[in-house]
Amino acid sequence: MKIGVYCGSFNPVHKGHIKIARECVKQHLVDKVLIIATGNYWDKSIEISLQDRINMLKLYQSKQIEIEEELNGLQYTYMIFQELKKANPNNEYNLIIGADNLENFEKWKRYKYLLKNGLIIVKRDDMDDEYIHQEMVELKSSNYKILNIEPIDANSTYIRQNLDDYKKIKGMLDKKVYDYLKRD
Repeated sequence: MKIGVYCGSFNPVHKGHIKIARECVKQHLVDKVLIIATGNYWDKSIEISLQDRINMLKLYQSKQIEIEEELNGLQYTYMIFQELKKANPNNEYNLIIGADNLENFEKWKRYKYLLKNGLIIVKRDDMDDEYIHQEMVELKSSNYKILNIEPIDANSTYIRQNLDDYKKIKGMLDKKVYDYLKRD
């Protein structure tokens, strides 16, 4: 089975995140997407608890979208891939990343290991196919696919800052996630 591995803070999960996961399946790049909410990054603090982020992601769980709950504490992405491959060695795993990550991808721990597994690269507005191809040439890898997707203008920071005004964020955030965030 071909599985896309989509790691991120999802702080909170928004329509853009879910569109990426659904489009990976719809465009037949993978059979299923495994979403993994990560812990705190070295360069970013997470305001919403890991369990709450997992619970919000579970609102989207389906046959094509699975939410991982046990590998969230691993420090580096390659460690997630090692655990997944150990548990299911016959599956093919591809890392789903935004094209903006390519510029510094060689700084990721064991990035060559991740390249061997394969990448699904999500185009950004200002990054066309030629930019992606050139970055992958510099990384000395041809093991990638490009996800062509109409972007959704969504930003988790903006959403958190405007939670008191649903009208400002309803185009970015599904009502069920908003209701989860505003519970209590």
